Parts: sequence; structure tokens; C-alpha cells
Amino acid sequence: MTSSHVADHLTPADRYQELFVRVQRERLFADSKTFVDCAPRMPPEQILDSYRRECKRVGFSLEAFVNAHFTVQHPVAKAYVSPPGQSLAQHIDGLWDILTRHPSEHPTRGSLLPLPHECVVPGGRFVELYYWDSYFTMLGLAASGRPNLLCAMLDNFAYLIDTYGFVPNGTRTYYLSRSQPPVFALMVELGESQGVCKAAKYLSHLRREHSFWMAGSEDVPRGEACRRVVHLPDGALLNRYWDERDTPREESWREDVATVAGADRPAAQVHRDLRAACESGWDFSSRWLDGSRLDSIRTTSLVPVDLNAFLYRLECLIARLSRDTADTATARTFDALAEQRRRGLDAVCWDARCGAYFDYDWTRKALRGNLTAATVAPLFVEMASTAQAAAVASTCRARLLAPGGIATTLDASGEQWDRPNGWAPLQWLAVEAFRRSGHDSLAKAIRSRWLRTVGALYRREGKVVEKYALREQPQQHTTGGGGGEYPLQDGFGWTNGVTRNWLSEKPAQDVAVGQPSPQADAEDTEDENALPSS
Repeated sequence: MTSSHVADHLTPADRYQELFVRVQRERLFADSKTFVDCAPRMPPEQILDSYRRECKRVGFSLEAFVNAHFTVQHPVAKAYVSPPGQSLAQHIDGLWDILTRHPSEHPTRGSLLPLPHECVVPGGRFVELYYWDSYFTMLGLAASGRPNLLCAMLDNFAYLIDTYGFVPNGTRTYYLSRSQPPVFALMVELGESQGVCKAAKYLSHLRREHSFWMAGSEDVPRGEACRRVVHLPDGALLNRYWDERDTPREESWREDVATVAGADRPAAQVHRDLRAACESGWDFSSRWLDGSRLDSIRTTSLVPVDLNAFLYRLECLIARLSRDTADTATARTFDALAEQRRRGLDAVCWDARCGAYFDYDWTRKALRGNLTAATVAPLFVEMASTAQAAAVASTCRARLLAPGGIATTLDASGEQWDRPNGWAPLQWLAVEAFRRSGHDSLAKAIRSRWLRTVGALYRREGKVVEKYALREQPQQHTTGGGGGEYPLQDGFGWTNGVTRNWLSEKPAQDVAVGQPSPQADAEDTEDENALPSS
């Protein structure tokens, strides 16, 4: 990698200061993310100096200044049109190259962090690599027969850990204060299962990611938290989401400033909780709220069940790979850490009465009562008992299963990670969770309903989107999801990945333009009829 591709760690707000604030405040671009993704045409310090000289002159035009000094990065795949008659699997296979970015295309001096290998971006406004999105994208690359690209993705994440000590939320300087759900272990397991890598190659990276999430654990007193670590009164060490900054997110600056304007607690605290929710990937959801308003968000006060499940899987993988490399002392250490985490999560997040896992409010010492699809995560990582898995399956079948797939939450708050929206990563986690725990009929039903959801929109509009409004009644039309801070995005990485993986497993589901065949319909009906009554 040449010196011209060395990342500038300063964020756009750090770099452009009052120019950044003015561009965002005056809504020069409809999307707050547009400016922070722009590529400067000259060294940033020269741009700021020029702005300070020119901004007070009569007739100064902010729009003209920005257009002269920056290049806008355009959305990905907006103009991609699927050829008539192309199947859904063929459509997705054709999108991989559209969504692939190469190191040689990296613009200099902007907010984009360089990578050594080609990568697949989600699409739409998301023109950089994202952390947890990429695991689900990689599932599709495996199914599409793209092992080299899958391997390149793995090595990019290893590079990010080597370079920054962790995997950022995305490859932008303004994401360097947070990560996302720690799924690098899942990526390594996928690469190993596909024969594209030796998992032990990434053992040092896995251990370094674990150290990032556990930083501060040695000194935090019981009943308190430090960064991402929560030390419970009984001694258990669990984790929460966090962000090192407590200022408005640069990619959503106007939105955050508006959110805190009516808040009844310190703005910095609200900003931190908004940012921490972005580290969760669920931005935003009633899952994190204390009421109906976004400024009631309390992400850092919660111990999330899925985060701790992913860390359990990370600890188990480190233990296995250490054992494989004859490092028995490390293997014993991480076996013990995984078991301690399982016991700790059971103690505070499992509700036997409701038959589900819930997030835990460590500041109030109380279980949250809002059921979410995150309840499947302990089953997915195989840390739940047989009885717990059966209870979760029954609860999800009765309360979260919709005609279009598995619902995200029970609340219709208007936030995008709430009902009625369904998301590909949650479908994958749920299906695999129930497969691994022996609840095959429920897994097949969720999978079939999701494929019909994606296929229906593809047949009508010829595209795959970021999220879907799950049908509440079988006869309703499938539509793209709504809510959130930006319009529905086309593309789309993780929907492509999950859908393509399942289509390769059951090709009868994908004839012509994604229309299920009579054989597939019959199999789906059989799957759903096999569901026990709720």
C-alpha cells in the first residue's frame, strides 16, 4: 500500500471544523452522510484555510465553494437494472461485481479508510465496507462460488484489526470510535467451512478483538461499567455497546442535533447512547428506548443478549484454536471465560416465565420486558440448553413469527429496527438458531416466508432492498421497509447474501424471476404445517 493511501484518522468534523458545521446546518446536502463521504480535491488544511479567507466576502456561495473543493461519492448500484427474465439468484450473482470495490479506487485524503484487498459494500448510500453486514454478505459469496472474494474479505478484516486494534463500524474515519457486533469469529468459521482458509491463521486477530471488547475489565469495580465491560454485583463480566465519542454522529449530524434539542438529560449522554446503538447495528429500535421518543435512548445502560452471545462464540473459537495449536493453557482460560459468560447471561438475561432471553438493565438491576429477535442469539451460538431452546422456539412461534419471516420486535415505533420491518441478518440468525437446536420445522417456515418476501418484491420491482415490511396477513403485498433516518436503500449486501445462500440450498425456490415453483410451494406448505400449534 503506497504512502498516498495511508489513512488520515481525523474525522471530517475534526478536519473541517466550522466549515463542517455550516455545511451540515445549512443542509447543503439532503443526506448528512454525503458531505462526510466527499473526497477533497486538495489537502484538507488548505481547504479550511481557503474557507476562512473567503467565507466573509460579499457574495460568498457555500455551495459553489464546496463544489469547487470536494467531489461527491455517488451511491452504488442505483442504475443497475436486472435483465428481463433473470432469476433472483442470477440477479444477485450479477450484483457482486457491481458492489465490489478495489484498493486502486480509493480516493486520497477523504474519510475512507484504505484496505489492502477488494471488498463488497452494502450498496446505495453505503459505499464503504461495514463490519457485521459483511458476514451475511459473505454467506452469499460462498453460495455464489466466489472463494477468492470471500478470502479477500477475511483478510481485510484481519488487516483492520492489525491496523486499528479492532474492526470499526465501517471503513470511515468517523467510525473509528466504535465497532459493531463482533462477528469476525463467524467469518473465520465460514472461511474454514468453505476451505478458503486455515482458521488458526486468524487466532491472533481473534484474541486481539476479544481484548478490545474486554478493555478495562481488570479494574472496573463490581456494579460498575468501564467502556464496553459491565461488572455485575455477583462478579460476572458481561459486555455492552459503547462509543468513545459523545458528540453528534458526523454522518447523521443534523438528526442528532435535532434529537437532543428536546432531551431532559445531558446532550453528551444522549449522543453517546445514540452512537452506542449504532455499534449494535440496531439503529434505531424501541429495544434501546425508555419511552416513545428517541431522546429516551439508554443503550449504554443495557447488557444486550446478542452481543454477549457473539462474544461467547468468540471465546469458544479461541479456546478451540488454542487447543488445536497445543496451547492448552490459553484453551483452558477461554473455556472458562465462555462458561462464565454463559452462566452470567443465564443469570441476568434468561426469563423462564416468558420463555425468552431479554436485555438486562444493569443500572436498574432489572430485566427488560420488550421481546426482540435478539432472543435467538444464544441458540445460534449453541449456548442455550435444550429446555431453553424449546421455550424460545415456542415464544418466537407464538409472538414473532409473521407471514413474511421473523419480526424484529413487537413494537411499531416508527424506528427502522422495529415492527413491521424484517431484516435479513435476523432471519439468518433465527433460522440457524432453530436448525442447530433441532426445531427444523420452525427454521424452514421462517426461511420459506423470507424467500417469498424477497422474491415477491423482486418479481414486482426487479431489485433487492435493505429491509422489508413483513406482511401481517398472507394476502398482503410485500413492500420495502420504512422508518429510519434515510430512504430505503437498494443493493443490498446482506439481503443478497442470506437470500443467495438459501437459494443455493433449495434451487426449486428460484425459477424464472424468483417465482416459487409448485414443488417448492408444496414443500413450504409442508414445512409450515409441521409447526406445532402455539
